[in-house]
Amino acid sequence: MLPLSRRQRRPRRWGLGVPGAAVLLACAAACALAERVPAGRASALSAYFGTKSRYEDVARPGPAAGAPAGPCAPLQLVALVRHGTRYPTAKQVSRLRALRGLLRAGPGLTGALAGWPLAYEDWMDGQLVEKGRRDMRLLAARLAARFPTLLNRADLARVRLVTSSKPRCVDSAVAFARGLWAQLHPGLPEPEPEDMEFGPPKINDKLMRFFDHCEKFQVEVEKNDSALHQVEAFKNGPEMQEIIKKVAAILQVPTSDLNADLIQVAFFSCSFDLAIRDIQSPWCDVFDTDDAKVLEYLNDLKQYWKRGHGYTINSRSSCSLFRDIFHHLDEAVEQRQRSQPISSPAVFHFGHAETLLPLLSLMGYFKDKEPLTAHNYKEQTQRQFRSGRIVPYAANLIFVLYHCERPETPAREYQVQLLLNEEPLPLVHSAETVATYQELKEHYRDVLQGCRSDRDCAVPSINITSDEL
Repeated sequence: MLPLSRRQRRPRRWGLGVPGAAVLLACAAACALAERVPAGRASALSAYFGTKSRYEDVARPGPAAGAPAGPCAPLQLVALVRHGTRYPTAKQVSRLRALRGLLRAGPGLTGALAGWPLAYEDWMDGQLVEKGRRDMRLLAARLAARFPTLLNRADLARVRLVTSSKPRCVDSAVAFARGLWAQLHPGLPEPEPEDMEFGPPKINDKLMRFFDHCEKFQVEVEKNDSALHQVEAFKNGPEMQEIIKKVAAILQVPTSDLNADLIQVAFFSCSFDLAIRDIQSPWCDVFDTDDAKVLEYLNDLKQYWKRGHGYTINSRSSCSLFRDIFHHLDEAVEQRQRSQPISSPAVFHFGHAETLLPLLSLMGYFKDKEPLTAHNYKEQTQRQFRSGRIVPYAANLIFVLYHCERPETPAREYQVQLLLNEEPLPLVHSAETVATYQELKEHYRDVLQGCRSDRDCAVPSINITSDEL
């Protein structure tokens, strides 16, 4: 794992040259206008924003529940955390700009849309926003309050932070570190991350961006145009075409000027303004909840086929991360058995929705009886695979390892609880929220023992013989 360079340790500072100043003035104008708009329709649509969902609209963190019964104490926690709220990517901003170019001044909603300033610029390109930093600080504070025996001043130097190299993940890790330090040192000025007891986060893309390092995934899914044929079919299907006609009428433009990608980014415009600035843009008034459900399904289709259960390699590519989690847990058990201090009482990994979804799929979660397709939208209204409920901004999957005194059986001395977005996650193989560590390892034995990234991610070579020429 590579330590962060001094340049990477601090959030990027943007100069105030002429382009930068113009951008800031445009953003200020947009925010000034937006502050006068209450968030009404936006809140009604927020259940359907998929991976652009706010954490607070999905998670209901409360007091600790479902922990093992009896005299059990947390021994270690290993967490995977998605970055906090971010700006749109440059690609999304480009589409927002193209959409805005279609608008003309006029009365009512059409005029409101045309007059609504575009508050996002290319340079923002998926960077963490202030709301995202707050997501991380609050998460750190809640976890410190929930697990005081693991997250305390005495053990702070043994906390481990690992991150993807993407700036939004690095900045999320730094914000989390600041929030954790502040929670444990109330009233004291915060030092720079490199001066905190646990030091700056370590970059490890092979772990946190395993999909970039899996050739089979890259060839068969990421760079394969036909891999998402279900998504493309749904874009051209009756549900999406009906929305395109409706939006074209509202915007007073020909339907030929619109496509599913522009409709989706218009919907995301509503989610971006709500998540980033906590306001409602006029774009929220373009869609009703029926539209939102269709657009959520479009987003879920992409996630399902690109990161979820759609293709086996999606989940298999994450097995190295899964095995790393159990390496930490194994090490903690072994150290406790030898009466040694736990080397890392808490390990936090900061990544992406693309990090969490494959891992959860590998573990068998959120798998519907029938695959999501372009043609079974109505049959999938009660589906388990809803990305917004699984991986909103700041989503987290936490493995909590407990040590229990005076267990009923030797196997019950070490137990594990899983938390998804701070709530107990029932185990795949039972309805329980706690399992013995031995039972959990046994359930995933084939995955753990069969994990060979070099083999799983290899692309079979094609030998062409003379008979085939």
